[in-house]
Amino acid sequence: MKIIRPIQRDDYSSLHEIAQESGVGFTSLPVNEVLLKSKIDKSVRSFTKDVDKPTDESYLFVMQDQETLEVVGTSGIASGVGLDDAFYHYHLSKVVHASRELNIYNTVDILTLCNDYTGVSEICTLFLRQNARQGLNGRLLSKFRFLFMMEHRKRFAETIIAEMRGINNENGQSPFWQWLEEHFFSMDFPTADYLTGIGQKQFIAELMPKYPIYVSLLSKQAQAVIGQVHEKTKPALQLLEQEGFSCRGYVDIFDAGPTVEANLKHIRSAQASRKMQIKVTNEITDSQQDFFVINTKVQDFRGVCTALVIDVETEHATIGQQAADALGVSDGDDIRFAPTHFRT
Repeated sequence: MKIIRPIQRDDYSSLHEIAQESGVGFTSLPVNEVLLKSKIDKSVRSFTKDVDKPTDESYLFVMQDQETLEVVGTSGIASGVGLDDAFYHYHLSKVVHASRELNIYNTVDILTLCNDYTGVSEICTLFLRQNARQGLNGRLLSKFRFLFMMEHRKRFAETIIAEMRGINNENGQSPFWQWLEEHFFSMDFPTADYLTGIGQKQFIAELMPKYPIYVSLLSKQAQAVIGQVHEKTKPALQLLEQEGFSCRGYVDIFDAGPTVEANLKHIRSAQASRKMQIKVTNEITDSQQDFFVINTKVQDFRGVCTALVIDVETEHATIGQQAADALGVSDGDDIRFAPTHFRT
């Protein structure tokens, strides 16, 4: 069984390995000891804080194999982005150039630098190691966050976003960034990506073009990747789209990957989740329906995927002893759960 839990300081070596495996473009996990330990420390503090509204908390979770104790994945939530540092995006929109006298009408796509997502919550840092990419592990690692946010709504904003990795090659080169590099930055994509990951974002404000960029002036290669996702990111995007996330024209300033958004109460798993008291039994079988299940705690949070029997009349859910132990719950405690799949 795989368990989701808050990251702890002694998880550093595992987090460092995951940061190395994640590669260029995974900005939220820079391969830097000071920054990774700082991320862990901030997360540990966030889980212990008494919060009545979202500020700059950062919740970092790990997925751990219950038998081997190996950390096989990470998943995170930032409660309020851009509150202590500028949070940049490009917004893709249109302008019209028209002349009635000449009977000419042209629409042109433009990219405008903005901070429109300041203060929203972001799901981030999702990475599952290769040896764990089977079954429902990927879905659990992504979707448990919606249950956690629904259970602890005062800690998060109503708008939730996710930045999707854009297109870059095996050498870390981004066609979109190559155009920006040539004209404005004189810095390769891996370097810019790394500086952003370690919090050195001042160069963006100093060097990024301040005026809207006409998309038609970009190279054909750069134009082609605007709003497109990395091949390895497509399954994650598909999951989010099934949950109700959509792109409103915002893209990453480095690789032009899309940012998708949804209102928390409209996210499918959050909306479908239910909170019930539990009964624990040894008679749960694999033939029962599986659910994503979390306890209702913060500092001692746990999440699993397990079989569940729901009694609608008594408003109780019955779970197996192994799952109860993994969640740290017993008879009479509350859990929140949601289906692993939805009917289409």
